[in-house]
Amino acid sequence: MNIEVNDIDIYYEVYGEGKPIILLHGNSETHEIFDRLIERLKNNYKVYAIDSRCHGKSEKTEEISYDLMAVDMIEFIKKLKIDKPIVYGFSDGGIIGLLVAIKQPKLLSKLIISGANLNPNGMSKSMLIISKIGYFITRNKLFKMMIKEPNISRKDLEKIEIPTYVLAGEKDVIMEEHTRLIAENIKNSKLEIIPKENHSSYVVHSEKIYDIIKKYTI
Repeated sequence: MNIEVNDIDIYYEVYGEGKPIILLHGNSETHEIFDRLIERLKNNYKVYAIDSRCHGKSEKTEEISYDLMAVDMIEFIKKLKIDKPIVYGFSDGGIIGLLVAIKQPKLLSKLIISGANLNPNGMSKSMLIISKIGYFITRNKLFKMMIKEPNISRKDLEKIEIPTYVLAGEKDVIMEEHTRLIAENIKNSKLEIIPKENHSSYVVHSEKIYDIIKKYTI
């Protein structure tokens, strides 16, 4: 189904009943990456699976930025009157989750992020080079966003008040010291580096993340 927020149409699907949880996918993906996770979550949670602007079935816009997508999510939550949802954000979805918690510290109940970064230099050198080459060849604005944004400061992180769970794979394209930096600057946070996993192996078309989400949200 679709809903108009921030002057654009956002596509989303709803599953199950229980605590509300919003799932935010990564760059160039859709809510469908969470297919196996949703099957587990819907038995205990009310799941909102969203396509971010310029992704999937949501509206394609000229402008795109992490800040804009965060405002989209804030308006989505308020328009649907979702009370204190949990947000799980993967990769770019994690960046959006951080920005929502920074801009609206009391809107969410808990935040779980995995493979998120504060700025492009948080990515491994190889990933940053690949992203720059991708933009040079395609001029795709999603690649451009990755190499120019986000720009979240330590002072911004200090605004986050809710319990926040910071995850990354042991072999993630986000550098481990960067992930640790995020956790260290959010006062009510926990850090988990997941052994043997890469950036997406425990998230995309996987139910592995389910037990972690359940552990942090019961």
